Amino acid sequence: MRKLLLITSLLLPLSGFGQDTPTMLAIQIAEFGEPGVLRVREIPRPAPGPREILLRVHAAAVNPVDTSVREGRAGGLSGAELPYIPGFDVSGVVAVTGPGVTRFQFGDEVFAMLDLRRGGGYAQYVIVKETEAASKPARVGHAEAAAIPLVALTAWQALFEVAKLQEGQTVLIHAGAGGVGSVAVQLAKWRGARVIATASDYNQEFLREIGVDVPVDYRNQRFEDFARDVDVILDPIGGETQVRSLQILKEGGTLVSIVGLTPEGRRPGRNVNATSILVQANGEQLGQIGELIENGTLEPIVSYRFPLEQGPQAHEQSQTRRTRGKIVFEIE
Repeated sequence: MRKLLLITSLLLPLSGFGQDTPTMLAIQIAEFGEPGVLRVREIPRPAPGPREILLRVHAAAVNPVDTSVREGRAGGLSGAELPYIPGFDVSGVVAVTGPGVTRFQFGDEVFAMLDLRRGGGYAQYVIVKETEAASKPARVGHAEAAAIPLVALTAWQALFEVAKLQEGQTVLIHAGAGGVGSVAVQLAKWRGARVIATASDYNQEFLREIGVDVPVDYRNQRFEDFARDVDVILDPIGGETQVRSLQILKEGGTLVSIVGLTPEGRRPGRNVNATSILVQANGEQLGQIGELIENGTLEPIVSYRFPLEQGPQAHEQSQTRRTRGKIVFEIE
């Protein structure tokens, strides 16, 4: 009886207004522009193809890249043919499995980062490729799980795949209180690195709480006064901050930007490495990250929760660039 009730509770929302035309609610962009273009629509529910799952979304996170997509400034990132559903981070329950799916089954709780060229996370249901997903850590809720995939994969790939951060090295993480930065700090400490991080005066104590060894108030202090001969720098800011950061890298050190390289970054003029990355969906890495969440090594940080109907407000908050951790849509 319990299994029957579970199946019924998952399938009822699929029916929309009629069994023949299953629908769902989603935030759609019909035109690029300000936050007001984010509007909830009732649209057809997608069906999974081979090696895909249909996920009943319980939470979806907002990332800075989402605002760029909404404004039409993301280039080919989103593949955005209008109307378009934004969102790349989701957590929910498997509603339907497509042909060939072996890792997940109906009723499994999973979280995932959707490919940046596809999106679709701001919705009651979304198609997730089997290779993008991992089992949701049981010790956290869907909101916390949705806050993790894109930022954690960005930090993981930048620090470990590209920069090869090692135990005992020193890393400077800019915007350490933000989505990517707060996760990067925790991953770097897990790896055994010494962490210097920048944030506003408001977030100095928060930096200490998540493990930063040397917090720097970027408004009133120069990070160069606290960081010399740094092994690795994670740069989510670019511009002048990136140019100044190159000067404190030790010989052979690595700066990884997630916003692109300046002309100085492309030609550093000394024996340092500077590179820019675009995060890739990776279910295997996300599974490792999930284990760190499960054992308490990595703590998701959610500062704001909105319903889908408040999409414009969520994006307005994101654009302040003053959010500690993440912003999440909680979806009924």
